[in-house]
Amino acid sequence: MIQPAGVAQAAWAHLRADDRAWLLALAARAGAGGAALVGGAVRDALLGETPLDLDVVIPEADVEALAAATGLPFVFHPAFGNATVTLPDGRAADLVRARRESYPVPGGNPVPIPGTLADDLRRRDFALNALALHLSPTGTRTLLDETGGLDDLGARVLRPLHAGSFHEDASRLVRGARLAARLDLRAHPDLLAQVPDALAVADRTPRLWAELRLLLHEPRPGRAAALLRAWGAGALLTDTALLAALDARRDAGAEVPFTAYAAALLHAAPDPGALAGRLSLGDRPAALLDRALSDTPFPEGTPERELRALLRPDAYPPLTGRDVLALGIPPGRGVGEALGHLAALRRAGQVRSPEDERAALKAFLATKGPHASL
Repeated sequence: MIQPAGVAQAAWAHLRADDRAWLLALAARAGAGGAALVGGAVRDALLGETPLDLDVVIPEADVEALAAATGLPFVFHPAFGNATVTLPDGRAADLVRARRESYPVPGGNPVPIPGTLADDLRRRDFALNALALHLSPTGTRTLLDETGGLDDLGARVLRPLHAGSFHEDASRLVRGARLAARLDLRAHPDLLAQVPDALAVADRTPRLWAELRLLLHEPRPGRAAALLRAWGAGALLTDTALLAALDARRDAGAEVPFTAYAAALLHAAPDPGALAGRLSLGDRPAALLDRALSDTPFPEGTPERELRALLRPDAYPPLTGRDVLALGIPPGRGVGEALGHLAALRRAGQVRSPEDERAALKAFLATKGPHASL
C-alpha cells in the first residue's frame, strides 16, 4: 500500500544528508525500477532516529554492475545476488536484488528466486521491518507498506508476516526479542502462537544461536532474555536473573562489557562448554568467570568485581601478601604458608571478612611459636 507523501518525507528527513545524496545517485543509476531503502532503516527513521545501517533493494538493475558504478569498494555475493558496498565513512551498505525465498529445509538457508519489490517485502520477518522508502530515478520518494507495518509501528506491536515464519527460520524469534527489548514492543498473538514452532527447529537453525550471541550485545541483554522467557522460549536460555542484574548495573553507570554478560550466561548453564561452543563465545567469557569466582583482588569497577558482587554477594577483599607482611610475618615461605591457610579457611566458610582473616592469622601464628608472634 502506498502511503501519503508526508510519511515518506518524514522518514527521508531523518536520514543523514550524505546518505540521502548517495541513495539519490544510486536510484538515478538503477534504471526504471529505481531503488528502495528497506527494513530497519525505514522503521528507525519513522521512529525519529537517524539510521546508520542501510539495506537497499534494487527491483530491476544488475546489482553487481550497480555496485561497481558507485565507484566505492564492494564485495559481490553471487549466491544471493547481493553486494556489500563500503561507504566513504567506513559503514557497510547492502544492495539486494528484489527476490522471493523458499525454505526447502526448516532452519536451513533460503533459496532465492527473482521477484518484485513487493515480493521482497513480504519475505521479511516482521511487518514493521517490511516498510520501504522507494526512490524513482528522478528522486520521487514513496513509502510502501505491503503488510500493515505502519499500523504495527504506531501500536508498538511485533507481528510475524505469516503463520510459518518461525518454522522456516527460528532465529526470527530471538531477533524479535532483541527488537522488542530495544524498541519497547509487545508481542502480537501470532508471534506467541509460533514460539513452539521455533523451539521445535532450534537445534537445526545455526542462525538462532548466532542471534543469541548478538542478544548479548544489546543495550539491555537481560531485558531481551527475559522477553524470550516470558514468550515461552525459556528452553533457549537458562536462568536469566544474572543478565537482568547486569542490566541494572549498566543502567546505574557501571561499565558492563559483552564478556560479562556472556560469563553470566555460562555461570547459569548446565553445560557451559557446550553453550560457549554453540554461541562461538571463545575463551574470554569463561576466563572472566573464573577470575570473578576467585579470591584474586581486582579494582573497583572492573568486570571481575561487577560479576563477583552478583555471584558471590558475601565476598570481601581477602588479605594479600602485603597485608600479611604488615602483620609482622617476615618475607619468605611464611607468607605463602599464611596465605594458603587463609585460602583454606575461606573455602571452608570459616572466615567472612578481613577482620576474621586477621584474627585467624593471629591464631595461626600463635601455633608457630614465639618466633612467629606479632
